[in-house]
Amino acid sequence: MYDNGRVDLQEIVDEIARVLDASATLEDRSFQLLAYAAQSGDIDTVRRESILRRRASDEVRAYFEGYGIASAPGPVRIPADERLGVLARVCVPLRHREVTYGYLWLLDSGKLDDRLLASVSPLVEQAAAVLAREARSRADLGARLRDLLSADPELRAAAGLDLAGPVAAIAVHSVSGRVVPLWTLPRGVLADAGDPVTAVLAPAAQARAVAGRVQALYGTAAGIGGAREDPGEAWRSWREATLALRVAQRVPRFASVAAWADLGVHRVLARLSGAQLADLAAEAGALEPELARTVETYLDRAGQAGETAARLGVHRQTLYYRLAKAERLTGLDLADGENRLVLHLALKAAELLGGPQGAR
Repeated sequence: MYDNGRVDLQEIVDEIARVLDASATLEDRSFQLLAYAAQSGDIDTVRRESILRRRASDEVRAYFEGYGIASAPGPVRIPADERLGVLARVCVPLRHREVTYGYLWLLDSGKLDDRLLASVSPLVEQAAAVLAREARSRADLGARLRDLLSADPELRAAAGLDLAGPVAAIAVHSVSGRVVPLWTLPRGVLADAGDPVTAVLAPAAQARAVAGRVQALYGTAAGIGGAREDPGEAWRSWREATLALRVAQRVPRFASVAAWADLGVHRVLARLSGAQLADLAAEAGALEPELARTVETYLDRAGQAGETAARLGVHRQTLYYRLAKAERLTGLDLADGENRLVLHLALKAAELLGGPQGAR
């Protein structure tokens, strides 16, 4: 979406690799690859995959973070791990004013002693300063994100953000008073913390991963809007993201991250107000929970009695008895297509109304 300081970082990494005669890579706080020098000596699976995929796997990330690199004031030596395909390496946290913004990784053949590492300290400090400046720049851009996502065309025009598509918006339920490190998100991602919803805009290809990360930071729920080739249409994606968040908060099978593209009929229901949902849900109001679950399962499986009975773990005759009882209670004939549709929507509406009070 935007690029700031990448050339500086590449030059810094190349110079560090030359001085140390070691393979070097530089990643941001989210383990997204930013720059790497030409290979020197052995290469391991992690370095190869990091270069090819532009980021480390979650398993490798957890392994490295287990050595306390996020808060370490200086270089951390990490031993080899044959199972993960990790050669011994040194991680140099890129810290600026006591904040870690990224990591410099050096494959260690045994020659990287403290004196040699100290010789590149000015370059390490320079790289940390570049990342810190970028973090501040992203914060400034994030402050204008709400205008870009507004339904008001004048506000969108005034936002003045020059972005590249395709993009997708993400809505994350926030926790009042909790400060989360949104600046640790990958490059190209804009975020604006808010209460009760934090707004995020990400490259469409990264949207699911970013949504999962921000949701985990808050420990709540998130919704992802549809992709838009034109960033000027991101406000439409934002509207979808907020509706998807509503579903993620209330419908268990979509928790904790719901994508607009996956919501099916909930894409329609999420647009209804609470009062409208309640009116629709009333069509199934006479059904106690067991009957409601039976009918919904039956309708979810397009009226296939055998599949429904197996799913519920009941005899087929028991299923028929319950369906007949549901027809009597609701006055709806399950052999009639429109009656089925009404009851199916009513049950889905009731499900959408059934979330925690704090989500409404």
